[in-house]
Amino acid sequence: MIAQDAVTGILLSPVVRRIAAAVVALFAVALVVRLVNRVLTRAVSDPDTRYRSRKIVTFLGYAAGVLLVIAIGSGNLGAFGITVGVLGAAVVFSLQEVITSVAGWLAISFGNLYRVGDRIQLAGIRGDVIDIGIVRTTLMECGEWVAGDLYDGRIVRIANSFVFKEPVFNYSADFPFLWDEIKIPVRYGSDVRRAREIIETVTNSVVGDYTKFAREAWAEMVRKYRIEDARIDPLVTLVATDNWIEFTVRYVVDYRRRRTTKDAIFTRILEEFDRAKESVALASATFELVQVPTVEVKLLDRVTR
Repeated sequence: MIAQDAVTGILLSPVVRRIAAAVVALFAVALVVRLVNRVLTRAVSDPDTRYRSRKIVTFLGYAAGVLLVIAIGSGNLGAFGITVGVLGAAVVFSLQEVITSVAGWLAISFGNLYRVGDRIQLAGIRGDVIDIGIVRTTLMECGEWVAGDLYDGRIVRIANSFVFKEPVFNYSADFPFLWDEIKIPVRYGSDVRRAREIIETVTNSVVGDYTKFAREAWAEMVRKYRIEDARIDPLVTLVATDNWIEFTVRYVVDYRRRRTTKDAIFTRILEEFDRAKESVALASATFELVQVPTVEVKLLDRVTR
């Protein structure tokens, strides 16, 4: 009987009641977050909007859960305010980097710095964004020991706080194209006009489709930002060096296809130069010995005794 009364007293104590209320409140918050996320999944068709909405709802759910637990544990509004103030000061002091990362997540979500699917460079690391968390951004890394803009297989997680510390390079935001260049050395004595014609024809045939869409995207950039108009069509220029005539080809290409496009242009140019080998030839590094110094060699006979 005494044990039963003790158990009943414990169950009816204010501490146990508050713990039970906190558990119920957390369960209710989790249920609401789950239901709202389900509704968003069905109602929102755009993947980016749906992804951001679910992240925001989850974050608000965490915040609401923490505040409810604090309110229930405090017991009254005065104590609640004091508790929140003390807890806030402790959190700000001990979790500065985490708070900055959360602020970075808000800047990313509402400042349109980048979104899932974009190729960016952040904190010196280049890759495609595969997830944007409240604290970290996850990238599928490109480059490093792999030449070109190809995946190297590493998944990198970067704190969102870096968006306030370093520049954010976005390869695919408003203008999902890049200007790229290749250099072609042509031997002196070649038909320069014919060489330029081959290079221009090949480049236009390879990147012609990109040029059309890039021109439309750049026109939108000019309307949106204070920026001067730029040449989108391929441009071929030449300079005369000590060893050869050097053609430079500048063109616009999809940021995901720089390597394959460069390969296609070089392959086609080599094929066309081979067909016109009587008038056009590629150059290579050559060295000419202008004067050979005189070398005197003296042989001394020695008699061994």
